[in-house]
Amino acid sequence: MAEISDTSREGGRLGAGALEADTWFATEVLPLEAALTQFLRHNWRSESDIADLLQDIYVRVYEAALKQIPEAARPFVFATARNLLINRVRRERIIPIEAVADLDALGVAMDEPDPDRSLAAREELRRLQDVLNRLPRRSREAILMKQVEGLSRREIAQRMGITEKTVKWHLNEGVRTLADILYGEPVVQKGKA
Repeated sequence: MAEISDTSREGGRLGAGALEADTWFATEVLPLEAALTQFLRHNWRSESDIADLLQDIYVRVYEAALKQIPEAARPFVFATARNLLINRVRRERIIPIEAVADLDALGVAMDEPDPDRSLAAREELRRLQDVLNRLPRRSREAILMKQVEGLSRREIAQRMGITEKTVKWHLNEGVRTLADILYGEPVVQKGKA
């Protein structure tokens, strides 16, 4: 007669009782709260939603632990958080049919942004162009190739005729300068007063 194992193929414990799930949750999941909160703040736009998101993640993780305690808590918790954020974004993109019963009755072209939004977008693009123009030429080239064209460091190095290490330096220098310009003290370009 074969012995029945209490582990699954994935390495977790099957049929965890509430006491075992409680203990696992308290010792493995709750210590991750600071890192999880930081992850949510970095990846979600509304600070006021963070506590609710955290609670939803805890509920999902705990319910899963009642069925089977995951072998590795951290990857499981962060995968749950990432999936919850993805689901929230998808749900927000869906407009309930009750909200817009008759689009023709609104008299608004859905594909065209309103004038205020167009003006704000143009101003934002103008500001971005001004900021990019303040970067050193090689850093600007590297950032545009990376962010706009989606090239790898190797491809950028080939195009610019420099090493990948130098590309990395230009990218880091450019991002640091952008951050200083956008969020910090005004940066004085080298050679200018």
